Amino acid sequence: MREMKLLLVDDEVDFVKTLAQRLRMRNLKAETAYDGKQALSFAKEQEPDVIVLDLRMPGMDGIEVLRQIKKVYPATQVIILSAHGSERDKEEAKKLGVYDFLKKPVDIETLMYHIREAYKKKTEKTMSAIVFAEEVKFNIDNKVNERGA
Repeated sequence: MREMKLLLVDDEVDFVKTLAQRLRMRNLKAETAYDGKQALSFAKEQEPDVIVLDLRMPGMDGIEVLRQIKKVYPATQVIILSAHGSERDKEEAKKLGVYDFLKKPVDIETLMYHIREAYKKKTEKTMSAIVFAEEVKFNIDNKVNERGA
C-alpha cells in the first residue's frame, strides 16, 4: 500500500506544526496548510487521502473547504478537528460527507486511530471505483464483441 497523503489544516501555526511533529514521531507524515486557500491549493496539486481540518479559520472556513474538497475529490476523507462547532456545523459537515467531527483537545492516539480508519475508508472507496470501472469496461467490450460477431 502506498504512503498516505495526509494534510493538516489550521490557522494556529504552532498547533499545526506540533501536531505534524507528533504524528511524524508515530510514523505518519503530514503536510500542513494554514488557511482554506492553501488547503485547496495543496488538494489540487496532491489530492490528499485524508484531511484534518479546523472549522474556524479566517477567510474561508472549514465548512467551505470541506464543500469544495468533496465537490472535486469525493473519496478524500475529511476529519473536522475544532475547539468550536455547533450542532448546525456538525449537521452541515455530515451532509457534505465529513468522515468524523472531533473536538479539541484530542488525544494523539485517538486522532491517529481516526486518521487510519479514514484512510482505510478512502482506499476502499478508491478500490470500489476501480472495480466498477473495470466491470463497465468489460461489459462494453462484450457488447462491442457481440455486435461485431
